[in-house]
Amino acid sequence: MRTQEELAGVSLLGENHTKYPTDYCPQVLETFVNKHPQNEYLVTFECPEFTSLCPKTGQPDFAKIIISYIPRERMVESKSLKLYLFSFRNHGDFHEDCVNIIMKDLVALMDPRYLEVTGLFTPRGGISIYPFAAYADAEHEALRQSRMLARMEGVVR
Repeated sequence: MRTQEELAGVSLLGENHTKYPTDYCPQVLETFVNKHPQNEYLVTFECPEFTSLCPKTGQPDFAKIIISYIPRERMVESKSLKLYLFSFRNHGDFHEDCVNIIMKDLVALMDPRYLEVTGLFTPRGGISIYPFAAYADAEHEALRQSRMLARMEGVVR
């Protein structure tokens, strides 16, 4: 069981009156201590209802965002991640920008060993866009390169 000290940085979970940000808000992200930093394991989140806005037309874009990471000392709290991803709803940026922003914000937040973000955007104008961004520390650089190569070869989607 987690102690109150371990949960000190988690304020949104269990909150009865959730306030949804109306603008891009990385400040809403919260972390907690990884109780198993000696283990190398993968954590994956899927957000099937991600929305953002086209920066030129203001039309909505829809995607499934998949985030996978190998934690180090800190882990992202899922409710704060949900609110963070929701904060893109009125954010105008291209698909590729959204995926890279998410990756950079999570790397800055957690300092993971490895992290990747995939955006499976629904087609607009007959074209699907699936941006992929990955970060790795020196020890996991070969993993990042192999995942990137697999994406380029169409093996992983």
